[in-house]
Amino acid sequence: MLFEQLAIIEPILRALEKEGYTTPTRIQQEAIPEVLKGRDLLGCAQTGTGKTAAFSIPMLQRLYETMPHGKPMASKPRGLILTPTRELAIQIGESITAYGRFLPIRHTVIFGGVSQHAQVKNIQQGVDIVVATPGRLLDLLQQKLISLSSIQFFVLDEADRMLDMGFIHDVKKVIAVLPAVRQTLFFSATMPTEIQQLVQSLLKDPAKVTVAPVSSTVDIINQSVYHVSKQQKLSLMIELLKDKQIQSLLVFTQMKHAANNLVKKLQDVGISSAAIHGNKSQNARQLALEQFKTGRIRVLVATDIAARGIDIDELGHVLNYELPNVPETYVHRIGRTGRAGASGTAISFCAPEERMFLQDIEKLIKKRIPVRTAEVAVHEPVRTFQAPSLSPKRIIVTKAVKQSNNIYGGILQ
Repeated sequence: MLFEQLAIIEPILRALEKEGYTTPTRIQQEAIPEVLKGRDLLGCAQTGTGKTAAFSIPMLQRLYETMPHGKPMASKPRGLILTPTRELAIQIGESITAYGRFLPIRHTVIFGGVSQHAQVKNIQQGVDIVVATPGRLLDLLQQKLISLSSIQFFVLDEADRMLDMGFIHDVKKVIAVLPAVRQTLFFSATMPTEIQQLVQSLLKDPAKVTVAPVSSTVDIINQSVYHVSKQQKLSLMIELLKDKQIQSLLVFTQMKHAANNLVKKLQDVGISSAAIHGNKSQNARQLALEQFKTGRIRVLVATDIAARGIDIDELGHVLNYELPNVPETYVHRIGRTGRAGASGTAISFCAPEERMFLQDIEKLIKKRIPVRTAEVAVHEPVRTFQAPSLSPKRIIVTKAVKQSNNIYGGILQ
């Protein structure tokens, strides 16, 4: 199937062609026709399935087709997209810019962590679509600097992430001020009880689309795990980065200070890298993300605040430097690669104290992650241990004869 078979108007088709998109993903094939009919939509889809286009394309089209004659710009926003993180809001805004480049529709992105001045100015000049995080949107509502009384089209994206981050009450406050008559699209990777209750209160006879549930990782992602002690992780990572095929690597740690420490150690051995997490200013986070996207740095180290918020075309490799203690988070992390049909590689390091996390992950995804072995020279005392029973292979560790802060020996098998 092609996009032109989905009853999409010519200006959007032209924009999609300019972006190089011709074939819709499954969620786009199923969602776009239903949304264009004016139906509410319940989408259960994990990140990387193409859901941003699944809601932004029909939103742009319906807003354009219902645009008041002679008024190319709304005095009040008619479309609202609510999303949990600043990074995701910015990236959704970029998608709207791309798909709507030939339409007389304006949008703005509002989020906290930066001055509200420019955001308020854009709203006052008139926008059709607002992409927002809950906190900043509520701030502007309380200051009476934005009105949602004309919203016709509402998208709640990453609903379960909103719940995880403690934003669900803010979301409910926003929903309370929206017009009762509107079209609502609701997306969530998982459906815990509180999210199901929200669905029942929000949607009216919705079309339902379920794609790639969170418990089934994308098949085209090549997953592997190294059983390695905590002290050996840095050396193994440096060895892996000797592979020139790893042009860019997104690395996940559990804690913010761990991300900062890892970046410092990588920079000490000449590997360009940066960290992105909640303690970084918005400008610093955007700079790091932009440098990573453009290839100016090779490694981006992130905490789980970015697990669903980073969307990078053709990202080939993801590394779980530390395994998450919530198995669903593993799926969201590795979903940064293998996006929209592309191939990808997800590597994990598992220390002895993380074995329980690995077992939980494999139980969730209903498959064993292949085990790889390596010879690693380390600059700290090492331990050799037997890998879990899921693999009979033993990690082979050698201690460097000559050690240096800047030289790490070893050969990957």
